[in-house]
Amino acid sequence: MVQLCPGRVDFRKVCENLYDGIHITDGEGRVLFINEAYTRTTGIRPEQILGRRVSEIETEGKLYKGSVTERVLQRKERVNSVAVIFGLNREVLVTGTPVFDEQGNVALVVTNTRDISGLKNLEKQLHTLTEESKKANEELAYLRRQQAGDKRLFYHSEAMRKVVELIHTVAAADVTVLITGESGTGKELAANEIYQNSARVGKPFIKVNCAAIPAELLESELFGYEAGAFTGAGKAGKAGLFELANTGVLLLDEIGEMPYSLQSKLLRVIQQRELMRIGGSRPVKLDIRVIASTNRDLREQVRRGSFREDLFYRLNVVPIELKPLRERQEDIPYLAKVFCESFGKKYNKDASFTPEGLELLMEYAWPGNIRELENLVERLVVTNPDGPLSSRQIASALYPGEMPPRDAALTGGTLKEQVRAFEQELIQRTVAREGSLRRAAAALGVDHSTLVKKCRAEKMHREMDGDIFHRSVENITTSQRGNS
Repeated sequence: MVQLCPGRVDFRKVCENLYDGIHITDGEGRVLFINEAYTRTTGIRPEQILGRRVSEIETEGKLYKGSVTERVLQRKERVNSVAVIFGLNREVLVTGTPVFDEQGNVALVVTNTRDISGLKNLEKQLHTLTEESKKANEELAYLRRQQAGDKRLFYHSEAMRKVVELIHTVAAADVTVLITGESGTGKELAANEIYQNSARVGKPFIKVNCAAIPAELLESELFGYEAGAFTGAGKAGKAGLFELANTGVLLLDEIGEMPYSLQSKLLRVIQQRELMRIGGSRPVKLDIRVIASTNRDLREQVRRGSFREDLFYRLNVVPIELKPLRERQEDIPYLAKVFCESFGKKYNKDASFTPEGLELLMEYAWPGNIRELENLVERLVVTNPDGPLSSRQIASALYPGEMPPRDAALTGGTLKEQVRAFEQELIQRTVAREGSLRRAAAALGVDHSTLVKKCRAEKMHREMDGDIFHRSVENITTSQRGNS
């Protein structure tokens, strides 16, 4: 330890160079010394208080309110206090420290005064930043909930019950999952269910549609880039979606659309749990769970050479297949009722399905699966006055289009075309009249399965050639009444 000789140190000069104000009194409370910082902080000049007792100065209102000198003399110990300077309304932190003589009496009281208005401002700024951070976290949590979605997997069939059991089983395990199924079968909802039941719930949940991002931009969007990595790159660089999803879950939707050139880099990221930004020189570590989904047959793509086999097996650790709606018909009436109730509340409508209406829904092929069913029910609820949805409304919605008048159907075209037009018109009118494909089949004297096949075949034909053959069933019925 370095020893200083008191005779060689100018303590007055030392005190004058301190940032804090110094105020020294003797054992009776008379002011012996104040430094320039004290004057700067309090506005009190030396000639106003030197040689005078602190108690007298306080009564004159020349000292700050809350002086500690008298308390130090009484208690014979260090005292801390927050004081307010008269006239300036400025808060200061005051610390009084006793200096004892050989007999243990207080010989001096050294008071340190620090202006804390700056600290108060910092405290206010800190409080503001804390509140803003709290608000930002709440907004982030809200956005995460929105990203995760509040829609649930509704089902009634045994096939879907087994799928949901598998989803809940794999959700707890931090494993890569590949969800497959036709468009509209609820693959995103299945991914949401995995996220909501995993240990990563509340962490980032980023969804990427690989088909929606141009191929030339997909790499930078997924993996990010460093500053100046390419023309147009931001000066600060950019974190990719993998980094944004770090500690959470990344859903790669439509993975079958990913360009072949990017698949090897994706494979490395999934295997190594690290990535290299475009133009970067150091790897970025990741703690992430990957879920992929597709409506394509990846095995067939692997066979054709458009999808990497090693990437397929890396993604296909736990496969979850969602069956199309036509293969789980028990779900159709249940889902229809759920959607009807939901949209009824949303649009303040009193809507319901009749047994005949539900029968029509079950006889339909649903090429768009659950998404098509949901959209159809929403349209029916919105356009329907309060009350049950008629079978005619449902038939019109399921088999829309324009149909030429009866006579026009037989003018022009080949025999095959005119027979098909007449047959379709007859089927449409009979379905509209009977309100059910089963009753229409009975009225026409054909098997129910035959009529269903004819309706499906006609729908496929219209979709392929783009021709429009039908009016709505309601218009047909109105036309019939007008001609009768």
